[in-house]
Amino acid sequence: MSDYVSVMGLEVHAQLLTDSKIFCPCSAAFGLDANTNTCPVCMGMPGVLPVLNRKVVDSGIKLGLALDCTIENRNVFARKNYFYPDLPKGYQITQYENPLCSNGYLDIEVNGSKKRIGIRRIHMEEDAGKSIHAELEPLSYIDFNRACVPLLEIVTEPDISTAQEAVAYLKELRQILMYLKICDGNMEEGSLRCDANISVMKKGAGILGTRTELKNMNSFKNVQRALDYEIERQIRLLESGREVEQETLLWNTSLGKTFSMRSKEESHDYRYFPEPDLIPVIVDDEWVERMKDTLPELPAARCQRFMELYGLPAYDADQLTQTLGLADYFEQCVHLLDSPKEISNWIMTEAMRVLNEKGIDIKDLLVTPSMLIGLVDLLKKGTVSGLMAKEIFTEMADTGKSAADIIKERGLEQVSDESALKDLIKEIIEANPKESSQYRAGKTQLLGFFVGEVMKASKGKANPKVAGNIVKELLEP
Repeated sequence: MSDYVSVMGLEVHAQLLTDSKIFCPCSAAFGLDANTNTCPVCMGMPGVLPVLNRKVVDSGIKLGLALDCTIENRNVFARKNYFYPDLPKGYQITQYENPLCSNGYLDIEVNGSKKRIGIRRIHMEEDAGKSIHAELEPLSYIDFNRACVPLLEIVTEPDISTAQEAVAYLKELRQILMYLKICDGNMEEGSLRCDANISVMKKGAGILGTRTELKNMNSFKNVQRALDYEIERQIRLLESGREVEQETLLWNTSLGKTFSMRSKEESHDYRYFPEPDLIPVIVDDEWVERMKDTLPELPAARCQRFMELYGLPAYDADQLTQTLGLADYFEQCVHLLDSPKEISNWIMTEAMRVLNEKGIDIKDLLVTPSMLIGLVDLLKKGTVSGLMAKEIFTEMADTGKSAADIIKERGLEQVSDESALKDLIKEIIEANPKESSQYRAGKTQLLGFFVGEVMKASKGKANPKVAGNIVKELLEP
């Protein structure tokens, strides 16, 4: 067991789903041709004036309410001064002394234990451009399309102790952002980015160690790997008698290592001062109440309701509420057929399988709730077997056809006629004399073998329950 403990705080940048940028009318859309989505305001040309996008404030208030924050009445923007090639103005418009939200929390669960992570602040700011480094040439390119795209920065207290806790926090936060429909949560595209401040100290020391800042973690897996690596790196340094340097590090995904980017800045290095071109934003109680009325049922509350209202196990409820679309899909199905557990099983097995194989979202699934219920209903009536129903679901997801149409086109109706099945089963019994003798001698677990042979011979069309009864009738004295 290690003699060290790690202490971490996270800074998460969430790009907002607004139509336009935070201080100008340029589109905030992702994926446009490089440097085609700029204007004098987001490029910081002399004489231009920023104008605040009200939807950014709305989004920040919603997140603050979801995380039980205090919504600050008086909001002031500031200039954060630093030079970097992708920062066109030479400063970033952000918030410093007067953030939009403060003193909130988010509860997480790791290995069955719950923990509360404090939220120090949530503030509004503009994004920088993007540096693109050529792999085969000593060149870097700049795309300014992202400059001035609106961000919320969510800063935690140093309450996180392990990489596992950090990932759990990020997943919970991402889920809330997506439920609120203010961020798409796409870490690979950079719309959700995480920086971590990490230090280690001897158990019981009471004095925090020197911290490093870790950047460039673009997936939950890389967050876990990067934080575990950095914690171990700091421990190795201290154990060898060396000191941890205060610096900003980059995580290299392919090499699985951290590399120094620059020395770590303190707040005074940025020479913050109030943004002279933007007046303070006053958020009154009426504005907050208006945003409160727009909040959806949040993931934790919906998960609890699924367990209480539908009698679902905790695992099912958690899986079905991972995204707003999935939770809505489930409830639409349950409103059509009061069989929550059966519907849950279909969604978590067949629907999720198709989503993963095709790499699509539930909204893009061709099997609508009414189509899924139609299939389940045919299964309940005995029109198709369970095995055949899964095959039909796959075809429904590929073609968008209903189960009834597929069954009709392919002649897949389940065979429940006893006389037709009896002849088939007699042939199977005659073809398997050894198993027949063993069954008659008391090895009744071979019933599954015979039913399986019937299903193979009938190409999945036989009703397995009827087939089992006939096998018993023919083999039992």
